[in-house]
Amino acid sequence: MEKKSKNNRFCIYAIILFFLIGVFVYYKSSFSKIRRIDQDKFFQILSLGKIEKVTVRRKEIVDVFLKKRKIDKKNGCFFSKKLKNIIRFPKYEFEIGDLQFFQKKFEEYRRIYQLNTIIDFKNNQEWAIIRVILDYGFFIVLFIYLCIFAARRIIPRGGSGGQIFNIGKSKIHSFEDTKIKFDDVAGMEGAKEEVQEIVQFLKYPQKYTRLGGKVPRGALLIGPPGTGKTLLAKAVAGEAKVPFFPLAGSEFVEMFVGVGASRVRDIFDRAKMKSPSIIFIDEIDAIGRARGRSSINGSNDERENTLNQLLTEMDGFDTNTNVIVIAATNCAEILDRALLRPGRFDRTIIIDLPELNERKEIFKVHMKKIVFSENINIDFLAKQTPGFSGADISNICNEAALIATRKNKESVENQDFLDAIDRIIGGLEKKGKIISTNEKKRIAYHEAGHAVVSWLLEHAAPLVKVTIVPRGKSLGSAWYLPDDRKIITREQMKDEICALLGGRAAEENIFNDISTGALNDLERITKQAQSMVSMFGLNDRIGNISYSSLQNGVEYVFVKPYSEKTAQIIDEEVSKLINTQYQRAKSILNKNKEKLDLLADRLLEQEVIFKENLEELFGKRP
Repeated sequence: MEKKSKNNRFCIYAIILFFLIGVFVYYKSSFSKIRRIDQDKFFQILSLGKIEKVTVRRKEIVDVFLKKRKIDKKNGCFFSKKLKNIIRFPKYEFEIGDLQFFQKKFEEYRRIYQLNTIIDFKNNQEWAIIRVILDYGFFIVLFIYLCIFAARRIIPRGGSGGQIFNIGKSKIHSFEDTKIKFDDVAGMEGAKEEVQEIVQFLKYPQKYTRLGGKVPRGALLIGPPGTGKTLLAKAVAGEAKVPFFPLAGSEFVEMFVGVGASRVRDIFDRAKMKSPSIIFIDEIDAIGRARGRSSINGSNDERENTLNQLLTEMDGFDTNTNVIVIAATNCAEILDRALLRPGRFDRTIIIDLPELNERKEIFKVHMKKIVFSENINIDFLAKQTPGFSGADISNICNEAALIATRKNKESVENQDFLDAIDRIIGGLEKKGKIISTNEKKRIAYHEAGHAVVSWLLEHAAPLVKVTIVPRGKSLGSAWYLPDDRKIITREQMKDEICALLGGRAAEENIFNDISTGALNDLERITKQAQSMVSMFGLNDRIGNISYSSLQNGVEYVFVKPYSEKTAQIIDEEVSKLINTQYQRAKSILNKNKEKLDLLADRLLEQEVIFKENLEELFGKRP
């Protein structure tokens, strides 16, 4: 139906266009009949009594209009002749030298031949305008039509912003009734307690203002990606039952000068009209970055103008607005200090990655829509996902459902969740990848070396499974289950480095040679050893000093906060630490060579070995 309506509209536009072209051609053909004559020829025609009227233009050009003739319906189009009678066109034109001489001679001819010919001097300007319109009317009409058509395309009906004439307006719409509540937000118990007070302020402002308190101006949510900052902001709006204005910080950044500040004013004006209300700015670091850091001297940074307007709106002259700003960012350290001061963002809420119990609750929330079997062990799944965010867990649940669907199962089982975890962490399993026998054996010993060293070290993360099945870029992998630690000791970090070096140590012990397969392990231990020596003060020679290339959260690679002598000491200590742990890993594997061979053979046979198999081979961990 809609397609048919568009076709009908196109036909109407085409008919109008052809009509305009026809009128234009007709007008032009009519003007093309105007002939130039001299003054003697004019008076000769005038004496014959065929001239009805003459019009003098600019006191030098005379248009000659002949008397009307009867319309001949047999010749030409009746419609065009009707137009010709409505709009009269001159037949001849000529130039005069002296207007007074021409007027005197014209009056003399009219008296001698008793003529009723009219001479007109009043319509000079009007006739010139009409003539311009008739000459260029088609182009004028077409241009106006194109402008109207383009304007309707650029500014759709009901549009509120983002178009060329509304570029300073905000695009967002308010959500009057957000259905998300705190019960829909799993985990984040500490964060929910802090924002609960904001909800109470919005619901019962008189309860707090009667004692002289002020409604908080803003709350800043800080945390890694995927931890639920946006979801928490929606829950605040849903609990408070107030209008909710969500937008991203990048929506204020435009190439036009003044647009960002104009949009800030617009969104705050709209929020004030519906106060009490909440404005949620996601990724506020897009406009809240510290001023003066990236701008060129003498330049006008549009981002800084936008930030200045935001600062004024949040705590300027007009402060009694009952508009609360909730912002979220992953990089709070790069925000401008004026934005973080009390009176603007009064609450700074840290949202960390979920812990074990919080991961259980998140699994329960995302598994509500999944048909899963009765043998699902949520406690086990929560233990298998340390360091996972809420978004990661949501992805695991969705991926498990897809895996079960591919296998035509009636419900999602525990193994489907484990396969989903493997898929997300390691990548897609490459079943068709061809690996030679020698390479496969080297990979098996490499992964077995990781498993043996980590199993025998006290502070290393406990092993979950070892596999030589290729996934993503890796040809094999060892899966660990790290504890939820808040702090890490020096011995724990050394054991982790030693376990990561177990793969290369096993290759050298067995094959008397090393390969490029330990690239990822080397990158991780290098960063960990450097942080031990230069950042955490865990080296006796450097002492309790922290050298960091981070300044206000930004890493300056070419800036070293220490001397060349200190840099040399740091390099020596990092190298010494790694070499010591490498020799330690080789020593452990030499003492347990039989267990290493046994585990490598089992890997070549089964390709995947779990924690239970390791307990059978090695016994309980020390």
